[in-house]
Amino acid sequence: MKYIIFALALFATYSFTVSNAPKPALQMGLLKYNGGGDWYSNPTALPNLAQFCNEELGTEFMTDYATVEVGSAEIFNHPFVHMTGHGNVVFSGAEAENLRTYLIGGGFLHIDDNFGMDPFVRVAMKQVFPEYEFVELPFEHEIYKQTFEFNNGLPKIHEHEGKSPQGFGILHEGRVVCFYTYECDLGDGWEDQDVHKDPQEVRRAALQMGANIVQYAFER
Repeated sequence: MKYIIFALALFATYSFTVSNAPKPALQMGLLKYNGGGDWYSNPTALPNLAQFCNEELGTEFMTDYATVEVGSAEIFNHPFVHMTGHGNVVFSGAEAENLRTYLIGGGFLHIDDNFGMDPFVRVAMKQVFPEYEFVELPFEHEIYKQTFEFNNGLPKIHEHEGKSPQGFGILHEGRVVCFYTYECDLGDGWEDQDVHKDPQEVRRAALQMGANIVQYAFER
């Protein structure tokens, strides 16, 4: 319980509004999970997203990220946690319960399918919220209407199977606590340009959408 109280206090003291008051140091978290999936994919993604948010939104994120395990108390120190990979995802019962407590208590999870994790992450998140389903968010949802406008939903960063990108949410008490980006690969677009050699306009669209997700997570 003490970790939830700490996290909620941290969320309450941070905002995107201009203020002369010092902002607490914030650090994005990267979720480490079991099952063999490469949770460590895209190592340059979160540092670049943090820097972009600092420049475009006026945030003060640390530009290095913390690796947090699903079942750890450390997760409660990070209001925004990112999860990615290409393969299997396995949560123990205790890990699923810990992640549920984190999300209900005010935390936010962004899951980005790096290609191949879709069937596994859906099963894992069903352990976390057996009463909820992923629902596709309409293009009018506020997550697409933050600082940057995405009138057609998620940008398409990498082809994968050529399907249209989809943004799914798990809603708790009317608010998205987990946002899942599928057939999109935002994280690849956040990486250093020389990693995937995406055009600058594609990388910028990915970073803008990422900033929207971060902004939504803190303003909800």
